Amino acid sequence: MAWDQDPAARLEGSAHDARGPDDPAPAAADFNAQYGALVKDVFTRIVNDALARGEHPEAQARVYASLGKPDFTLAYLVAGTLPDGEKRDLLAAAYERRATYTEEKAREFDRRFHRPFPLLFTGATRDRMTARRIRAGQGIRPEPGSAAQ
Repeated sequence: MAWDQDPAARLEGSAHDARGPDDPAPAAADFNAQYGALVKDVFTRIVNDALARGEHPEAQARVYASLGKPDFTLAYLVAGTLPDGEKRDLLAAAYERRATYTEEKAREFDRRFHRPFPLLFTGATRDRMTARRIRAGQGIRPEPGSAAQ
């Protein structure tokens, strides 16, 4: 878009695009297209083996989400056929559950070892932010320390 156009046209669709409370949010990208590349090969192999044994990807995704295991949850969601909105909710729930577990573990370590563990709380905060981004239909980055495929 050329900069000599109407200023309002330049802002349309940009981060500065002002939407009212009743205006619809932009459509979220297809879940598998948006997050599928984040599935690590090891999880793909595990899921494929489970599917070959007759396990249902949707049920397994729910189990792993309740356990706070977003890597497994994502792999099963990509293999499944749930609607994209439900996939986003389950993946976000997995990150939120992991954040809760991490905070509990940090408090336990604090009591046990008589010192704080601030990096655990930082990780939990990062997981909660990731969950919010997923629910908003935004992309997420690979987790720190994960190897590129």
